[in-house]
Amino acid sequence: MKKVIIVGAGISGMTAGIVLQNSGFETEIYEKNPVPGGEMTGWKRDGIYIDNCIDYLMCSKEGSAMHDLWCEIGMLGKDVKLCPKDPFFTYKGHGGEITFWRDKERTKKEMLALSPDDKDAIEKFFENVKRAESMIMPLDKPMDKMGPRDFMKLGDFAKNVPAAQKAYKGVSVKDLGESFKSPVLRSAVQMTHPETTQAYSFIMSYAMCTSGSGDIPEGGSLAAANRIANRYKELGGKLHLNAPVKNVKIEGKLASGVVLEDGTEVKADYVICASDANHTFSSLLPRSYMPKKLQKPFNDRDHFSVFSKFHAAYVIDGKVGIPADSSYWESKGLTLWGKEIKDVGVICYDYDNTITPEGKTIVHMKLFQYEDDINKWLEISEDREKYEAKKAELAQAMMELIVEQYPEAAGKIRLLDTWSPITYMKRFNAYKGAYMAFVADKNTKTITTPGVVKGLKNVFLAGQWLMGSGGLPPATAQGKYAAWRICKKEKVQCK
Repeated sequence: MKKVIIVGAGISGMTAGIVLQNSGFETEIYEKNPVPGGEMTGWKRDGIYIDNCIDYLMCSKEGSAMHDLWCEIGMLGKDVKLCPKDPFFTYKGHGGEITFWRDKERTKKEMLALSPDDKDAIEKFFENVKRAESMIMPLDKPMDKMGPRDFMKLGDFAKNVPAAQKAYKGVSVKDLGESFKSPVLRSAVQMTHPETTQAYSFIMSYAMCTSGSGDIPEGGSLAAANRIANRYKELGGKLHLNAPVKNVKIEGKLASGVVLEDGTEVKADYVICASDANHTFSSLLPRSYMPKKLQKPFNDRDHFSVFSKFHAAYVIDGKVGIPADSSYWESKGLTLWGKEIKDVGVICYDYDNTITPEGKTIVHMKLFQYEDDINKWLEISEDREKYEAKKAELAQAMMELIVEQYPEAAGKIRLLDTWSPITYMKRFNAYKGAYMAFVADKNTKTITTPGVVKGLKNVFLAGQWLMGSGGLPPATAQGKYAAWRICKKEKVQCK
């Protein structure tokens, strides 16, 4: 039985471990943190759960290969209740309101009533939302190993999704917003995705909701991570927590295993690096091994960027009229790093009573942070006192915006926790504090990097940084792809 060591117990690493255990390999996962899941996690403050990751789970509807893989690894299953993602979100501002419902015909009708002058832009938008509902994640084999016949098997996906992408080629989320004459629609479509993201990202995300494939597993991200970890251990996998890896030990063109931070050497026949890409090629492996495709976004910052968020979580005594799930509004605004932010919003966790204490309301407010903002966080974090003061100042300003919108919350709301791009850097080794991967600008083709390391025959890569702008489905897929490559080398069936 061949042994595989996996560095990182995020969803990608654990998926690789589960598939390899099912395929007859001996595996061990080494994770630096005290809990599994990587960025798919949550924690408690004052006994109240705070979620970090899953706002909606793409491909949660039965009938796709990704749904089957979600069930195989324990993300979903018969015992996992799904909270319906309806609506996708609501926006109020500029004297109007629009809700992006699961029922896209209802949304379309409301948009046309709100802004008849935008009829052509609205018709185009929904035509391509319908196309994007065909989105699936190919999982039989890595995409670089797929041939014409494999793509022909993808059916509507191969026909519709490229057409939707082409319809908005060279268009960013900001451009998409500005294509509408209505200021309500203009602001609304820019709320859920960074403005530099390609417009198709927003269209695809909404299409997951309209197709019924964007629901949320009850219990939150940490519960999902624990289910996956338990599935891995039930299959005989060994999960080592609080066990950071120092580096992969290389002997010629092979890795002999890994060296832990405490100096312990662990032997293996294969190694999968399932951690942040920058960390992989600055700590685990020499930079010279980084694949050229992966080097490109690191070196070309004019066309590839990263983003993060500043988060604040609050608890409110009682119910004060905040709708469940995601809602946004035009506010009096706040200023961060010299930029005025007027459109803000919250996620209210009332949709999941397993994580919302009775008689309480739990809300998170999040602000997008781009690379120049992240650099400001990096600079201020060098002085701990200034860093903590900045977080507290910002959290107070955000709380005031919530009370402005929901006056009944006054005197009943208090801060639970804040976390910033620096949190992602320290806890998850995330490059620039990015919780997703590189974003290609509107005129640049998204890059998918094969998870192989040239010059090392038995080291493979997994993780969201290898595919597009990242996220849970790409991260999970890359975990399976890494397992597939090892199975292929050993000439065994990948299960």
